[in-house]
Amino acid sequence: MSLFKNIFSSKKKETLDKGLEKTKTSFFSKMTKAVAGKSKVDDDVLDNLEEVLVSSDVGVDTTLKIINRIEARVAKDKYVGTDELNNILREEIAGLLSETHVVDGGEFSIPKDKKPYVIMVVGVNGVGKTTTIGKLAYQFKQQGLKVVLGAGDTFRAAAIDQLQVWADRVDVPIIKQKMGSDPASVAFDTLESAVTQNADVVIIDTAGRLHNKVNLMNELTKIKRVMQKVVDDTPHDVLLVLDGSTGQNAFEQAKQFTKATEVTSLAVTKLDGTAKGGVVIGISDQFQIPVKYIGVGEGIEDLQVFNKHEFVDSFFSE
Repeated sequence: MSLFKNIFSSKKKETLDKGLEKTKTSFFSKMTKAVAGKSKVDDDVLDNLEEVLVSSDVGVDTTLKIINRIEARVAKDKYVGTDELNNILREEIAGLLSETHVVDGGEFSIPKDKKPYVIMVVGVNGVGKTTTIGKLAYQFKQQGLKVVLGAGDTFRAAAIDQLQVWADRVDVPIIKQKMGSDPASVAFDTLESAVTQNADVVIIDTAGRLHNKVNLMNELTKIKRVMQKVVDDTPHDVLLVLDGSTGQNAFEQAKQFTKATEVTSLAVTKLDGTAKGGVVIGISDQFQIPVKYIGVGEGIEDLQVFNKHEFVDSFFSE
């Protein structure tokens, strides 16, 4: 039986379970081989488990932390059966995530004292940035909040068009200029419009280029500076979107972006189409930045607020 049964809303949990199905199937098939013929957790089992975690994209540093925790537990308990390993893993990983900057919550909420609340979204092209913005806009609107989108990725006509499609679908206003316009100018116009409309939330898209970190840094700094002319202390959140299906490459992108700008939260997308869901555990542990949202399906409601207990429960429920 699940340790957390009856705590989670059933529909959200079902979507999460389904979204992590490929990751879970892959993980358990590797786990079965790791403990084959063993009844006790010994050095061989721990070595095999280390391989399983690394190959599940948890990351080397986070894997070593998990193994150290399990070693300490085995030493304390003297005898730990391999049949207990799944529950121990679940508990130790939940414990590890409790030590990191994870925001647990079930609702898409924003601070009441920031109006409009401004989110600047960053990430390379193809990670699901625009889709995440659209789904976020939908969720905020479902909360009764007034949302305005800003099409700040002016380097690709497709990015502006795609955001327009989401704005139409969610039925929220979008501020845009022609392709090649100054992104900071779009951000300025978006905030001015949001203030005039008494909007609650502003979500600004930005260009997804990482080939020149200095240019990216300068551009994002300029966007922030120009926005602050309209609303002090903006943006309130710099959300980095990462593609979970790229596994270790998502770590590399997170490293590069956190060097280029101050990232305050993370969204990990496309977890339903991959067996690399373990990357969420590693990213949560390695970057002192909260994972706020995870994408576990293509539906408009399949962006979820990340909850470490739900995630770990889904990952390890057999």
